[in-house]
This record gives sequence, C-alpha cells and structure tokens, in this order.
Amino acid sequence: MTDQWRHLPAAARPIAAATASAVEAARARDPAALSGAVAELGAQDQTRTGLILGTAVRLLLEAAHPDGLAADDVRAVLEQSVRSAAAWCPEVDPQATLYLLASALGVWEDDGSPAPKPETLALHAALLLEHLLGPRPIAEVMTATLTEIQRAQLND
Repeated sequence: MTDQWRHLPAAARPIAAATASAVEAARARDPAALSGAVAELGAQDQTRTGLILGTAVRLLLEAAHPDGLAADDVRAVLEQSVRSAAAWCPEVDPQATLYLLASALGVWEDDGSPAPKPETLALHAALLLEHLLGPRPIAEVMTATLTEIQRAQLND
C-alpha cells in the first residue's frame, strides 16, 4: 500500500488500495493483474467493502445523471459495462453486475438467493467502476466516497 491512501481512515486504506489495483488492472485489460487484485479485494471485510464500493458506484451514477436516474439509464449502464468487459473478461456476469447496481442504489429485492461470492463481487465492482470512471482517477473517487460515508454517518 502506498502513501496515496494515508489521508483515508485506517480501516478504508486496504480497501481503497485493492480497489485501485483492481480498477487499474481492468483499465489495462490485464487478466492476471485483475485476478490478483480481485483476490485481495475479495479478502477484505465484506461489510466495509460493500459500503465503500456501493457508495462509489452510487456517486458515479449520480454524477453521470444529475437530473435523476431512470430505469433506462441503469439498463444502459448495465449493458454497456457488461459488453465492454465481455470483450476481454469472459467471467463477466450480467446478473452480478445488476446485483451491484441495484444494491448500490438501494433497490435490490432480496428473494432469498445467496449473494454473489466476495471475489465475484470484487471482479464485477472493478469492471463496473472502470466503466463508470472513464478517464477519472480512482483516487479522487475513493476520497469522495469516504467523505460521503463519513458525512452520512455523522448525520444519522
């Protein structure tokens, strides 16, 4: 882990570092690097990881759709993200990406089915974040995400 994450709370640093590694591997279309980063991200505390990744996805979706997010917008993000990743990552699963999107937006209807495994969630979160980020640096999104989580926790 580099000093890049020193400004984040200690519990969030390994998650931010693993997320950044996974997103950078996805940007580089490097399956070997992605596999290692996903294993590291999947090994983190899943409650904290889910909160951080879900908040990051939600913030990026809100930034891309400042006038509100409609079902068609979510469908387009799902389709574009999966198609882009499927070109080089055969493990991509539209259902796992949908799970992440719906969970991040707080609209996932729990039907009793088990949630995807941590490494599956980590892989799809990296692919989804890479798609949503475009050229923006992951570090600025991780900082904004932790700021948003802190603000929400202080106001609850």
